[in-house]
Amino acid sequence: MNLTMILVVAATLSAAWVLLQGAEQIVTEHAVFGTGITQPSELKPMQTEEEIQALANKIKDRQKAFIRTVYVCGDELEPIGQMDAAEMLAYHKSNPYTVASLAADGSIHFVKTIEDLSPHCKENAYFGMDKGGNLSLFEGVPGTGEGNVIQTFFQLNIEHLESSLPRDAIKELYRGIQVRDLSEYNSVLSTFSDFAVEVTEKAMQLSR
Repeated sequence: MNLTMILVVAATLSAAWVLLQGAEQIVTEHAVFGTGITQPSELKPMQTEEEIQALANKIKDRQKAFIRTVYVCGDELEPIGQMDAAEMLAYHKSNPYTVASLAADGSIHFVKTIEDLSPHCKENAYFGMDKGGNLSLFEGVPGTGEGNVIQTFFQLNIEHLESSLPRDAIKELYRGIQVRDLSEYNSVLSTFSDFAVEVTEKAMQLSR
């Protein structure tokens, strides 16, 4: 049984469990991410001209400049040369959907956000369960130590999880579920959010 079928079965079983408990309504907040990059035409500039000018006034000499790309999973930092105040203003004018800032060492940083997984995450990100029973995102295969946890999402109700999901799905979670794109990332996160401790506790309270 492949991962897609397992997740479909898991979602179905989870819904059935809630119905059997007699819950009238459960409102669950999931992490919601889009499926693509937001186009510049859909955005408003992140900083006003006054804010950018105030930042430029703090730049006295040419400084190293970087573009930082922040993804749903991962980020990248790329040098783009050196800039003085005028060049910083010109660059930001051409890229108004970035956020400019000055680091402690005086270097200039432009930050842009992309709603996707970074190339590194697409090769190395795995969902799994950490030692505390939390659904976490790992850099590399889980089980190699807590140091490779990228992000922790929520604590899992292990008892409900193991009684509701197919055995293959449980094994895959313990081994680590690799996610290579945003769709897989969202699917795994959405499925296992139904087994978060606070969600299952709320379902039980509503069924009483």
